Amino acid sequence: MALDPTKHADWEIAEDAEKKMLTIYKIGEKLGLTEEELLPQGHYIGKIDFMKVLDRLKDKPNGKYIDVTAITPTPLGEGKSTSAIGLVQGLGKIGKRVAAAIRQPSGGPTMNIKGSAAGGGLAQCIPLTPFSLGFTGDINAIMNAHNLAMVALTSRLQHERNYNDEQLERLSGMKRIDIDPTNIEMGWVMDFCCQALRNIIIGIDGVNGKFDGFMMKSKFGIAVSSEVMAILSLAKDLKDLRERMGKIVVAYTKKGAPVTTEDLKVAGAMTAWMVDAMKPSLMQTLEGQPVIVHAAPFANIAIGQSSIIADKVGLKLADYHVTESGFGAGIGFEKFWNLKCRYSGLTPDCAVIVATIRALKCHGGAPVPVPGKPMPEAYGIENVEWVEKGCVNLIHHIRNVRKAGISPVVCINVFYTDTDAEIAKVCELVDAEGARVAVSRHWEKGGDGAIEFARAVVDACEEKTQFKFLYMLDMPLKQRIELIAKEVYGADGVDYSPVADRKLAELQADPEVSKMGVCMVKTHLSLSDNAALKGVPKNWRLTIREVLTYRGAGFIVPVAGDISLMPGTCSNPAFKRIDVDVETGKVQGIF
Repeated sequence: MALDPTKHADWEIAEDAEKKMLTIYKIGEKLGLTEEELLPQGHYIGKIDFMKVLDRLKDKPNGKYIDVTAITPTPLGEGKSTSAIGLVQGLGKIGKRVAAAIRQPSGGPTMNIKGSAAGGGLAQCIPLTPFSLGFTGDINAIMNAHNLAMVALTSRLQHERNYNDEQLERLSGMKRIDIDPTNIEMGWVMDFCCQALRNIIIGIDGVNGKFDGFMMKSKFGIAVSSEVMAILSLAKDLKDLRERMGKIVVAYTKKGAPVTTEDLKVAGAMTAWMVDAMKPSLMQTLEGQPVIVHAAPFANIAIGQSSIIADKVGLKLADYHVTESGFGAGIGFEKFWNLKCRYSGLTPDCAVIVATIRALKCHGGAPVPVPGKPMPEAYGIENVEWVEKGCVNLIHHIRNVRKAGISPVVCINVFYTDTDAEIAKVCELVDAEGARVAVSRHWEKGGDGAIEFARAVVDACEEKTQFKFLYMLDMPLKQRIELIAKEVYGADGVDYSPVADRKLAELQADPEVSKMGVCMVKTHLSLSDNAALKGVPKNWRLTIREVLTYRGAGFIVPVAGDISLMPGTCSNPAFKRIDVDVETGKVQGIF
């Protein structure tokens, strides 16, 4: 008997379930892996030799493809990962052969606001502690590969300053690149939220003078925002990964030409760090269904999708494969739709939009919850009016999913504090919109609570889709950005800073770069670029202040509003509640 989630923390539920979880060999067998295809890393987690799987099953038809996204969330999140795991458990309960692909949690949110990405209540994946604290090392590999590029760049800047052309070529075997230290594209990465590292000065002279480095402005982003992570999400095989790694732009020359990792002769070594990270990892739900883990968050500052490789493996091995897109459908699903599906060639059979009564109340006028502080009392009191007003946000996302030609299913992720009248109002309004809706109690009851949800998804998967992209890649960049802003976010138009305007003009003039995909960076807390605006904001314009170029991933990255690639740590972070039982060595407090 599982522990009651209304009385026990997620880590306590996970710890109890781990006493009877299946070995990784049993999970591999359930998924249909051969002995050669499963690479165990201990008793309960492993990696998958995806090339062998895809080669063996190349002629097998794919299973049904389901993307899980959500409405615009509160700062606390609305249980999208929980709902993805709940759906997998519900599909298992009705006898379907099912697999999931989810993203590896970043140390940033695990130690800060949102906690681990393992799900919650009775809809979790386990073992929780290794999953939340580094897992099989993919994010560490990404950090090392990314930061090695910065080591190559900064050391080259120092050497180009310290030596004349003859010395430089003799010592390094490379001609002068003539890098412009005021036009650096990349920064460093680490897997924590640390606002103090957003803007830094490096290379300050010490006892070794000019041999201590090249002094310049620099910056840190969170590891999962790295272009290397985006490449991991999109690469089809090791050859594709190596080619993409060599195209990463780290800086520009004094004449404005891009300086790539290949120019710095570091791309090969970066790829060497990524060989094992290319293989998806494997774990299980509380109820023993296989869960593939590959790539990482966030959709507000990155692509925010589980990898193409993980989805291709899951679709070959399962009859129903559930994947997950980060944050709300305005950014997570939009990137799944226009980037991931474009690069993978895969088209979904169904998209799930997760909604909570809590988030609907927030969009309808309730006080915005503040992470680390008690939930406002208003959320514990029935208020159908707030729920009804907040449903404008949900309906906006339903219409966005339909623009892709996909059949949406709304999952009401029920909490035990939600009332029947509030739930009924959501069902009424979704029915009026002509979409499927399922009430799911997976958090409280696991797979048994997700049977209605699972059946609604199975039903939706039988409906013929008419998938289409929002834009084509030969469309001018500004036109694509404005389409996303108007059609997906509901903006009246787009304004550009002088820097962004100049950069877009330069990129548009390059025939190869101008046809790359558009990966927006925008707050996840509003459809607009202002996190304080809830519901469906009206009479506003999206402001693009900066444009980044991810040539390896194949993205133009417009940055909207004041969002940063390095999130900050809140006043009451999760790490305060995490500790270790020194008698048993068990980690406690991860949620």
